Amino acid sequence: MQSILGIETSCDETGVALFQAGQGVVCERVYTQVDHEQYGGVVPELASRDHLRKLPGMIDEVLKAADISPKGLDAIAYTQGPGLAGALLVGASTAVSMAQALGIPAIGIHHMEGHLLSPLLDDPAPEFPFVALLVSGGHTLLVEVQGPGEYTILGETLDDAAGEAFDKTARLLGLGFPGGQEVAQMALAGDPNRFEFPRPMVNRPGLDFSFSGLKTHTRGLIGQCQPSDYPDIAAGFEQAVVDTIVIKCKRALKQTGLERLVMAGGVSANTHLRQALDAALPSRVYYPRPELCTDNGAMIAWAGWHRRHEGVMDGKIKVRPRWPLDELKSPRIT
Repeated sequence: MQSILGIETSCDETGVALFQAGQGVVCERVYTQVDHEQYGGVVPELASRDHLRKLPGMIDEVLKAADISPKGLDAIAYTQGPGLAGALLVGASTAVSMAQALGIPAIGIHHMEGHLLSPLLDDPAPEFPFVALLVSGGHTLLVEVQGPGEYTILGETLDDAAGEAFDKTARLLGLGFPGGQEVAQMALAGDPNRFEFPRPMVNRPGLDFSFSGLKTHTRGLIGQCQPSDYPDIAAGFEQAVVDTIVIKCKRALKQTGLERLVMAGGVSANTHLRQALDAALPSRVYYPRPELCTDNGAMIAWAGWHRRHEGVMDGKIKVRPRWPLDELKSPRIT
């Protein structure tokens, strides 16, 4: 039985999990940082310090809960990128140092591959090939997936990612951070059809996204309205994001000729988006359970199992804050 420890520290969530072959994820812990709310966004230095403070104790907690000693581990997977450089270094230095001390491989994992593969942890799992929608605070991507490591970027955001647009809109509305859940909650009390919102780039060919113009439109609308109008603005904004994503997903499936859509990333937890995709593509959409939508160690451990033969033992600590997904190659599975 192979046991792989997964460590995630790309941004403002500290995630640790243990994956065991034949059993799946047997234990996991996630800590979400809250100190950033007062600043309206993630402060990299604060994020790094919080990871450094929480990570060692979380590793001990997961190993004890799983009743396994560090010497029982076969490999340690960690998020190598993309993400905040300082935050990545905390996880990478911990994983590589621990692996070297134990004489086992350390496996650097692409954060977005972790998200992309996370729906395969659930039952029923989607079969390859499929189109993946990776939608989070820092990324909005449409990817053709033929198998693990076989990725072709179909479209990506040209400016603000969907999650980033939610966060900035929440701030304009006087809501908390992170903004996705806050905007969605306010939207429940609003009329999405009261105000007119653009659906960015849906009338142009291609599969790229752009949410900066939608955010600017929302800012102007807020400046003309009263706080009593904010629920309607939130609802209209959310509907515009959802409509844009649904249109692009349907277009991607038609372009590739594929039948299945996999959605992952923090924004994939949005109930409105899930309902809209389910209605547009009945029985063709897969997404992870809500706890796997946010950044977490389980997806890193799972991706580590797929790439377990790529682990290194040279003790070098490497991170890649910028790392295109389509640079990955297929894992060597034996």
